[in-house]
Amino acid sequence: MQRMEALKKEISLLPFLKVEGKRKLSGHMRVSGAKNSALVLMAASLLTNEVVYLRNVPQLTDIDVMSRLLRAIGSKLSQDSNTLTLNTSELKLSSSHLPYELVHALRASFVCIGPLLARLGEVKIPLPGGCKIGTRPIDEHIQGLRALGARVQIENDYVVAKVISPQQRLTGVRIKFNCKSVGATETILMAATLAQGTTILENAAQEPEIQDLATMLNKMGAKIQGAGTSQITIEGVDRLKGCMHSVIPDRIEAGTFLIASAITRSTLTISPVIPEHLESVISKLQKCGCLIEYSDNTLSIIPRESLQAVDITTSPFPGFPTDLQAPFMALMTTVKGTSKIEETVFENRMQHVGELQRMGAKILLEGNTAFVVGGNILKATSITGGDLRSCAAMVIASLAANGTSIVQGLEHLDRGYEDLSPKLNGVGASITRSHSQVQKTSNLTTKTYEDTQNLYSDTEVA
Repeated sequence: MQRMEALKKEISLLPFLKVEGKRKLSGHMRVSGAKNSALVLMAASLLTNEVVYLRNVPQLTDIDVMSRLLRAIGSKLSQDSNTLTLNTSELKLSSSHLPYELVHALRASFVCIGPLLARLGEVKIPLPGGCKIGTRPIDEHIQGLRALGARVQIENDYVVAKVISPQQRLTGVRIKFNCKSVGATETILMAATLAQGTTILENAAQEPEIQDLATMLNKMGAKIQGAGTSQITIEGVDRLKGCMHSVIPDRIEAGTFLIASAITRSTLTISPVIPEHLESVISKLQKCGCLIEYSDNTLSIIPRESLQAVDITTSPFPGFPTDLQAPFMALMTTVKGTSKIEETVFENRMQHVGELQRMGAKILLEGNTAFVVGGNILKATSITGGDLRSCAAMVIASLAANGTSIVQGLEHLDRGYEDLSPKLNGVGASITRSHSQVQKTSNLTTKTYEDTQNLYSDTEVA
């Protein structure tokens, strides 16, 4: 009795998905706005004292955290469905000190250092947090800001930066990044828009999200050329104005839907998409045996019943995206042959391998390279996603498994997928989101749903 009372003290309601496998999908799936773009566009609003209207913003927990952060430093935000109105006209110098708990919760918020430094002349921001998928150092951000004329120091887990020129403006310069860092490219790109003179970024990241950022900044009056190539030129201007801008479709969500179609051997149409953003993914799916048809901003995917294994190596855009490595590995467990999947972007992004093995997948992991022996029938079980994309992979795998799976780790999934369960249910999946009373400690949260039910009943939510 005493042991049971002690257990009850450690019990909390944890959300999970109940996914019924082996169901065919059919119909159309709507792609939301790109989370990774929307977050940086929100930060870019700090560069102007006029109003910025952002449309096609996904409703996600990461967006909520960034909204809270911007409000905490003086921005006025309002949201109507998927449209955000951002007004940063009342930013004061005190706004340059960003709250620790919010920056630590959302790594993408670190890019605020660029616009705040350019507009206010100084900024104090905590070292970033985020998913535990690798070190992701901020050296490139710091070196770039120093090259633009800022004094940057790290003091007690904070980055403190200040413009040192008498004119209180950054100065344009040629910067060559040591690696293709998306975050550093975004940070320096934003900071350079208000710098004196011309800045040239060499070895810049080429991701579509950077192109989207440059497009919005140019609408605001910036003078940027070359975004989407490895060399970007920014001619600094005195001020930026407000604008209205629509966030590009989320290529990672679109890729996830394509893989969901392939793993269930189901025909789907997906829109809106920008096909050029998905070329590496489409190419691999075609080599697997999927027919993919284009029509304006719509893709239709028709998988063969028997798909073949293909190898992938993740790399920066336009290569195969690291964010789709985990879902693609789930697909490879169900095809004919053996595939080699190599992760080169993040050193700790194979957390999903063990969970897929628990479902019956045959995977040999050597460092950051996985050898996947396909053709196995996945079996339903209780699985947990350790980060955003591995949690998506767990849902994808569950769609193909025999039986009903329980997917935990939804705090990660909710960061990056808007209404994933309703969207999949809309094309024939059977996914129920519930809360189960489970022990906070990991040794119980990984137990099967049936075992958990023996302790406490779950309460389904809408």
